[in-house]
Amino acid sequence: MIDKVVIANRGEIALRVQRACRTLGIKTVALHSEADRDAKYVRLADESVCIGPAAAAKSYLNIPAVISAAEVTDAVAIHPGYGFLSENADFAERVEQSGFIFIGPRPETIRLMGDKISAIRAMKEAGVPCVPGSDGPLDHDETRTLAIARDIGYPVLIKATGGGGGKGMRVVHSEGALLSSVALTRAEAKAAFNNDVVYMEKYLEKPRHVEFQVLADEHGHAIHLGERDCSLQRRHQKVIEECPAPGVSGEMRERMGAVCVEACRRIGYRGAGTFEFLYENGRFYFIEMNTRIQVEHPVTELVTGIDLVQQQILIASGEPLRYRQEDIVMRGHAMECRINAEDPTNFMPSPGRITQYHQPGGPGIRVDSHVYNNYVVPPHYDSMIGKVVAYGDNRGVAMARLRIALSEMVVDGIKTNIPLHHLLLNDALFQAGPVDIHYLEERLKA
Repeated sequence: MIDKVVIANRGEIALRVQRACRTLGIKTVALHSEADRDAKYVRLADESVCIGPAAAAKSYLNIPAVISAAEVTDAVAIHPGYGFLSENADFAERVEQSGFIFIGPRPETIRLMGDKISAIRAMKEAGVPCVPGSDGPLDHDETRTLAIARDIGYPVLIKATGGGGGKGMRVVHSEGALLSSVALTRAEAKAAFNNDVVYMEKYLEKPRHVEFQVLADEHGHAIHLGERDCSLQRRHQKVIEECPAPGVSGEMRERMGAVCVEACRRIGYRGAGTFEFLYENGRFYFIEMNTRIQVEHPVTELVTGIDLVQQQILIASGEPLRYRQEDIVMRGHAMECRINAEDPTNFMPSPGRITQYHQPGGPGIRVDSHVYNNYVVPPHYDSMIGKVVAYGDNRGVAMARLRIALSEMVVDGIKTNIPLHHLLLNDALFQAGPVDIHYLEERLKA
C-alpha cells in the first residue's frame, strides 16, 4: 500500500487529493511555489516542500524539482491532480524511472491519447464513434485537402493534433477560406505547441458536450460511472457541469458506457479517465480522452457515492477494482459551478486579498475550495478558487439548492463570476433542459 504521496499541484485539487489520502491513512507532501507558501493545503499536509518561485514554469512545471521533492521526503507516489503535469507523458515516465508510483495511466497511454490523431485512430479501432474527418493528418497536397473537405461537407473544423482547451482550432465555412485557414492553424499550432500537425473534422452546428467517467485497473477490469453534461462553456472552458446529462436515456448510457469500457480494455487503460463526446441528434462522436481526474468529478461522486480520487490511489497501489458494473447505481442529480476570481462582465482575472469569505451550506451542498478569510489569490495561475456543488433528488431540486447556495456565498475583496452563475441558473432555456455548447457565448453576446 502507498504510505506517502507527493501532491504535485496546487489550489482546490491539492486539498481534495490531500483529503482522500488522509481518509486512507496516507501521509501527504504538499509541493508549493513561493506564492503558495501560506496555502491551506500546505499547512494541513504532513510535510511541505517549496519547489521554486511563483512562475509555474519554475515550480509546478519543473519536473526535476518535483522528482527531487519526492526523493528528499521518502515518498512512494506522486499524484499530479489536473492541469500542470497531469497529462505530460514525459513526466509520468520520469516518475516511474525514478522509482516512484505515478497515480495515473501508464506513460504510453497518456502519449497515445494526448495526440488527437492517434487517439481517434485507437478509438475507431475500439469501435468508439468518431466525428467524420480526415482519418489522419493533413499533408501539403492542397488538392487532397480540398477533396477531403468536399467529402466531409462544410462547415469543417481544422484542429491541431497537439492542441487543447480550445486552442489550435478554426472553423471553415467555405472552400475559398480552407487553404488559408489550414496554413494559419498550422502556424498557430507550431507557435503554441511546437507541433504544426493538423487534421480536419466535420463541424457540428449545435452539439452538446457529454462525457463518460471510467475507472480501470491494471488487471484488465474496467467500469463506467455514467455521464456528465458540460455544455455550458465560454471559450471552450466549462462553466457549469451536471450529472447525469439531461435527455440521455438509460439505454443510451449503458450502450455508450459499454463502448468506453471496451476501449479501456483495448488500450490497457489504468486509473480514472474521461471520454469526451459531442452529442447531437441522438448520436455520440468522440473528441478526446482526458487521462486524469476532471475538475467536474464531484458531480459524479455525489450521484454514484464513489470517491474517484481514492479509487485513483487504490488502483495505483495495484489493487483490483472494488466495484463491478452492476454495483454502479446513479441516484439523483448533481450540478457544479466553477467559482473564478474574475470580472463577471469582461472576464479579466481579479487577483488580490479576500477580505471576507463565507461558504454556503445546507442539505446537498458541497464546496471544494482552498481559500479563506485574508487569503491572497495570486495572479500567476488559473483563476478558479473553488467549486460549489449541489445534489438533489432531481435536476430541479439540485438547481434550486445551487441557486440558494450561491446567494449565501460571500467573497469580498475581489471580483468573482458568481453573478454569471446567477444569470445562468435563472435562464429559462437552461432551466428547461440541456443547451448546446454555443449557447453561453450567444447568451453573453445578447
